[in-house]
Amino acid sequence: MQIERDTKYIRNLIKQGEGQRLDFKFAINDSKKIARSLVAFANTDGGTLLIGVKDNGAIVGVRSDEEYYMVEAASNMYTKPEVIFSAKIWEIADKTVMEVIVNKSENKPHYAPDKDNKWMAYIRINDQNIIANRVLLKVWKNTAKLKPIKINYSRKEELLLSYLAQYKTITLTKFYKLAQISKYKAENIIVDFILLDILEMLMSEKQVFYKLKEVKNK
Repeated sequence: MQIERDTKYIRNLIKQGEGQRLDFKFAINDSKKIARSLVAFANTDGGTLLIGVKDNGAIVGVRSDEEYYMVEAASNMYTKPEVIFSAKIWEIADKTVMEVIVNKSENKPHYAPDKDNKWMAYIRINDQNIIANRVLLKVWKNTAKLKPIKINYSRKEELLLSYLAQYKTITLTKFYKLAQISKYKAENIIVDFILLDILEMLMSEKQVFYKLKEVKNK
């Protein structure tokens, strides 16, 4: 690992606070928990773990060798497919902070075990790691297949687009009840529209909405 002493960079990073691409860890006591963070970053936009930093940004330091081996164990044993990371050591005054960098993956989804040791795909929303829903899993799966998308434009599809034109957002539950179809069929319709860049997902820790994708002016 590289040892860096330019503390301006790391202090500015800490000032940003935890968020979509940045997570603070006081210490590593559980490789499985760290694996969930690695997977969430890889499945979303990539990100950085700063180990030896409290949630409030206070630098407490770590024992770099021990922490590195815990992260390495998290990657090797508890991520599928394995999430690759890079690490740097920062010496700040008399304390050591480890920076763990994870790039956005082109091989999604990655999985890590939850508290019950069930393998789940996690994504990063704001400063939280949450479990990816079935729609997103299907989008990833179909994206990897690179097959053309064919839509049978029927009353159900027309109903979805008309509803969104008027009310802006919809949940999966609202759609399948409104269209009087199964949850499975509703998921597949939404997935196809996402793959065609017609819909996009709006995700939070508590709820997932779907909306018409805005057309950006070139």
